[in-house]
Amino acid sequence: MTTEDLKNKLTRLKEEHQGLDAAIAVMRATPRHDQLALQRLKKKKLKLKDEILRTQAKLLPDIIA
Repeated sequence: MTTEDLKNKLTRLKEEHQGLDAAIAVMRATPRHDQLALQRLKKKKLKLKDEILRTQAKLLPDIIA
């Protein structure tokens, strides 16, 4: 995977993460929201965050000081 591919993937993941964040906020604002659905969104958001961190690690060179 090229650097450009990784950057595109990172951008897509960040956008999806922000979308989930917004969806979670809307759901929390709803008086009688579905707890199970909320937990699923939170779990998906956490998985995306992990994928974002892995992708960022691939973009940064591993420097040993």
